[in-house]
Amino acid sequence: MTDREGGPARAASASLNPAAMRKQYRREGLDERALAAGPMEQFARWFAEAARDGLYEPNAMIVSTVAADGAPDSRTVLLKQYDRRGFVFYTNYSSRKGADLDGDPRVALLFPWHPLARQVRVTGTAAKVPPEETAAYFRTRPHGSQIGAWASDQSAVVPGRDTLDRAYADVAARHPEGVEVPVPPHWGGYRVTPHTVEFWQGRENRLHDRLRYVRLGDGDGDATGGDTPGWRVERLAP
Repeated sequence: MTDREGGPARAASASLNPAAMRKQYRREGLDERALAAGPMEQFARWFAEAARDGLYEPNAMIVSTVAADGAPDSRTVLLKQYDRRGFVFYTNYSSRKGADLDGDPRVALLFPWHPLARQVRVTGTAAKVPPEETAAYFRTRPHGSQIGAWASDQSAVVPGRDTLDRAYADVAARHPEGVEVPVPPHWGGYRVTPHTVEFWQGRENRLHDRLRYVRLGDGDGDATGGDTPGWRVERLAP
């Protein structure tokens, strides 16, 4: 730690120069000929590899939204489902991200798989999943997580940790282990329908491979988001 004069801690921080932190990526490249027909199939391939390689929470993704005043905001959430329709995550609808998405459904996702020198970048639009889909997922959550969905007014300012602990204890007393917890009306899922999906593979000398699927508009093929024609692939300069 440091004293008020900054001594040892200041010296330590000065020695950590982020500009000098470099890694040489030496993994196999990404070739257009090896890509799946659609982005969700390609994502499934990479997601399986990330899980097989033992990455910690490979389903962790950064979700970026835009507020009413145009200010961007980002946070990490967990992907809970993906299929030909898109990517699904769950949250409190009254949270900051929920308020942002109510005003502007445009969203960006980022899967930062650093140990594999890979990223997946997604742009698209978010829409709430049907209530029955939310309920089906909610039933699979651990009891404590179900209680937490009721106890936390996500993104609201609270006086202290004790406020959260008391709220949790109150809900847990009403719904002890073994008693069904109802789905909170303010809690549920969003499905992000992708418009672009970029697969980024680190390569030597910073000449990375960046292949981006771009969803075609009406009249340009199947634009349902499926793994059939309806996407074009672009190579981007790194």
